[in-house]
Amino acid sequence: MTGELLDALRAALSAAGYPEPPGGAAIEPAQRREFGDYQSNVALQIAKPVGEPPRRIAERLAEALEAAPPAHLDRVEVAGPGFLNFHLAPTWLHAVLRETVAAGGAFGHGTALAGARVNLEFVSANPTGPLHAGGGRWVAVGDAVANLLASQGAEVHREYYLNDAGNQLDVFARSLLARYRGEDPPDDGYRGEYLVEMAARLRAERGDGVTLEEAREWGYHDVVGQLRSDMERIGVRFDTWFSERLLHERGDVEAVLRDLDGAGMTYEADGARWLRSEQLGDQRDRVLVRSDGSPTYLAADLAYHRDKVARGWTHLIDIWGADHHGQVASLQAGLRALGIGTADAPEPEIILGQLVRLERGGETVRLSKRTGDVITLSDILDEVDPDVARLTFLLQGIDTAQTFDLEVVTEQSMENPVYYVQYAHARIASIARVAAERGVARRPLEAVDLAPLTHDRELELLRMLAAYPGVVADAAHRRAPHRLATWARGFAGAFHGFYRDCRVITDDPDTTQARLWLTEACRVGLASALALLGVGAPEEMARLHDDDPGEPDAGDGPVAGSGTAGTGGRAPR
Repeated sequence: MTGELLDALRAALSAAGYPEPPGGAAIEPAQRREFGDYQSNVALQIAKPVGEPPRRIAERLAEALEAAPPAHLDRVEVAGPGFLNFHLAPTWLHAVLRETVAAGGAFGHGTALAGARVNLEFVSANPTGPLHAGGGRWVAVGDAVANLLASQGAEVHREYYLNDAGNQLDVFARSLLARYRGEDPPDDGYRGEYLVEMAARLRAERGDGVTLEEAREWGYHDVVGQLRSDMERIGVRFDTWFSERLLHERGDVEAVLRDLDGAGMTYEADGARWLRSEQLGDQRDRVLVRSDGSPTYLAADLAYHRDKVARGWTHLIDIWGADHHGQVASLQAGLRALGIGTADAPEPEIILGQLVRLERGGETVRLSKRTGDVITLSDILDEVDPDVARLTFLLQGIDTAQTFDLEVVTEQSMENPVYYVQYAHARIASIARVAAERGVARRPLEAVDLAPLTHDRELELLRMLAAYPGVVADAAHRRAPHRLATWARGFAGAFHGFYRDCRVITDDPDTTQARLWLTEACRVGLASALALLGVGAPEEMARLHDDDPGEPDAGDGPVAGSGTAGTGGRAPR
């Protein structure tokens, strides 16, 4: 509908003899219902260049729009200093329903990113121990961002970078070997209790006499196996697990250093080799090769990201912890020196994520049953269904600190936002089951009159479905899946309100048919949102008797079954 209104507005500008504003005319959903369905401030934008009062411009545009109205336009009002408010007839929402059903699983998808080849790297925790609970947030957000980008036509490659070269793995190996020998880890070593369990497995598999190199390799593969298991449990599949070692073995790091030398972007000082990153926007120059001759993480990162481009990816996105914010400009400057990215469009695009605070009933959770000193993603998944964990991590923007309360997310009540959303989908499915049990079949949509859909609850749902493609596109553009999660919560709330106030299976066949198709459109919309968020859409969940006193009896039927949140199958990527 936005496109049709925009075409009509452009035609009105032309008919009235007005130019379009430099950035083009725009129409947006109205902020408040009394302002209609859509609004535009185009008259205010062009008032100064055309030399007329904006309200007079708006009045002339309204006249032109009413002289050649687009489909479904009821009236145009001029408000305030010169806003145009578009009021649409209910028939436009009937068209929304038909379009939603026709789109099916592709509802909300677009083509804005068609042709883009995106490499999305996320999680990438060091292979020195289990993934901490906060890493689960990176997992959920990264996978949802990938889904959103793909929904807009991009080809997306999910990648996990294994920092398996350098000092950290050496420290880890020494720590594991110490535990294997019944000793305390070195002063600079890893002290997590998980190493005690790993050491016991190492001894059980390899017996006595394990060397440092054997401990390193066994421990590395054991941790990577745990990481893969965690990803499988939470339902995320990476296309590539990339080893940093490969960069060194192939000579990629040395090649990057040679190219930077050749470009005049390095110099020697204090026995080290430095990148002239300050002249490319960094706060200061950065070390590429230490005085002992070992390359820094920056040198390897430059080689790694250049390899991504060499593999054909046209845009790179990384999700990092906020504690790495100081490394963003350094990496982008180094890649610019290598001819990758520009000042206006640097590569890679970095998304910074804040920490997660775990609570149980409002009290901070400090100890892990498995590791003793750090809460891991596995700890969470032992208590919380993967769907619940994923959607909880997506309820707010990754750039804000999050509190994850284990007691709240495991409740089967409307106080649990995840249950609240999934319960709406289960209710939709229950309506279809009850209709089938009563022999009420949906007639073909083209044969159904949607005119009975006039209740405020019905129109609210249809307006939210109309807004959905824009929400998806915006969430993809902003790399902000929490915006889609917010829509899903709002839509679930709207459906719960409809469920309470509007019987679907009624004595009036026309109303019944119209509402059956409305619930199908709602199913399409909510299932699409949940799929993009990487969350299942359950068909059945345990009914809540105590918090639904206003539910229609018999008309819509129970939310049958004994399932719980997250029992539905995850949609394929």
